[in-house]
Amino acid sequence: MLVYTAKRIVLAILVALTISMLVFSLLYLSGDPATALAGESATDADIEKLRRDYGFDRPVWVQYLSWLGNAARGEFGTSLYFRLPVSELILERLPTTMTLGVSAMSFAVLLSIPLGVLAAMYPNSLIDRGALFLAVVGQAMPSFWFALMLIVLFAFTWPVLPASGSDSWAHFVLPTVVLGYYATPAFMRLTRTGMLDVLSSDYIRTARAKGLRPASVLFKHALRNAIIPVVSLAAVQFGFMLGGSVIIETVFALHGAGFLAWESISRSDFPTVQAILLLFSLLYIVLTFVADLLNAWLDPRIRVG
Repeated sequence: MLVYTAKRIVLAILVALTISMLVFSLLYLSGDPATALAGESATDADIEKLRRDYGFDRPVWVQYLSWLGNAARGEFGTSLYFRLPVSELILERLPTTMTLGVSAMSFAVLLSIPLGVLAAMYPNSLIDRGALFLAVVGQAMPSFWFALMLIVLFAFTWPVLPASGSDSWAHFVLPTVVLGYYATPAFMRLTRTGMLDVLSSDYIRTARAKGLRPASVLFKHALRNAIIPVVSLAAVQFGFMLGGSVIIETVFALHGAGFLAWESISRSDFPTVQAILLLFSLLYIVLTFVADLLNAWLDPRIRVG
């Protein structure tokens, strides 16, 4: 297990370094960053001054190492649009995004697990087919379209919830439903498959033969084992949700880190875009690493090794 963990740590570090290189290279996607920052009306002297001020005249690898060292200390420079430290902007907006992510994850788990259990208890029934239909719709329907439909229905047709903003818990209801429904199909299918396998196993038949109550067999013995892959998947899905929050926060005007990313992209605020992309990527790597270790710990072959 120690050898396996060490290998995963090395792999996670290599992936993080690769992502940092890709994020840093965003600065040069539009060509000369000094020219892009200066604007169309800038003179050659203005562009040269910007190149010196931001260090763009140095070799690229020197710029990357300097940027990486500053990022490791949590220093991402100053926002070109907001004129504030990037780390300060992200810390101000991140709680909104984390609140949305945790709420959406809770909604997805509370919806998908009961549906998956019911679908496994009554295979090929109307309940099973209805749950699978919801899963297919959740995968096929674009999240931004679903968000717009909910706004039309519950903010204008029946004005019971606000359409935008983040002032109260009511502002998070519609974004939570949209973002949570995105992860529901994967959780539901995995729960259904796991429950079908567990319910047909020998130890479940033995438990039933001993006369245990159906509720005890279902929840204490079957669900507890079938839910393990769902817990591992939840860590990975949470990382996807943080990435998907860019679209959801933009549609609902939630002033979180995702909305900050959209604002920064539209205004060519490269330092802020770099910091948000790096942060979301590192969070995903950490969550994937935790899920991988959890699966390894639950697998006796890896745990013994």
